[in-house]
Amino acid sequence: MATSNPSVFLLSVNGQIEGANFPSYDDLYCKYCFVYGQDWIPTTGLEEGITQITSKGTQSSQKLIWNFPLDITFKSTNPSGWPQLVLSVYGPDMFGNDVVRGYGATHIPLTPGKHTRILPMFVPEPTWRLQRFTSWLWGRRPEYTDPKVVAQGEGREVTRVCSQGFVTVCFNIVMKDMKKLGYNSGPSNSPSAPFATSSGLSTEEHTHL
Repeated sequence: MATSNPSVFLLSVNGQIEGANFPSYDDLYCKYCFVYGQDWIPTTGLEEGITQITSKGTQSSQKLIWNFPLDITFKSTNPSGWPQLVLSVYGPDMFGNDVVRGYGATHIPLTPGKHTRILPMFVPEPTWRLQRFTSWLWGRRPEYTDPKVVAQGEGREVTRVCSQGFVTVCFNIVMKDMKKLGYNSGPSNSPSAPFATSSGLSTEEHTHL
């Protein structure tokens, strides 16, 4: 009976952080973590990690290549709090200190299959001129105490940010038992389609994507 009437569904996520494009910076590495709602539980895989340091080298595209693997499986009872991937890119400044070069986040794709996401990255900016001067003087620029705030959005409207760079991420998504719980994930060739539920509401309405 447990097999025919599951109480949870599974979301398997694997893929890789392929690389980045930061025209003004080199020798960068990337930290990642997953942010998810209280009804979600990781069952296998890693929730966070850090890539190797990579350089642009002599390639004509000047793209930074990591090809760092992602592999995690979640179980949940409802789509609310759908997982997000949060990235933080770091690299050396002119004084040799590691400073943040960009934050970015994206929801895990809502449909099975292969997906590619290009994440625009941003950094917090000092609000006052004095803060800008001291940041430059001490070689430390503003950064978030907890990068997960990037995925939450609460309080972000008062943060001044500056866009810089992009990171490319490839996902391979597998889902299990969603239809048995009344959720229709749609065809794999429609990555933007939200889930339809038996109540007539979409996952997009539940999770405010």
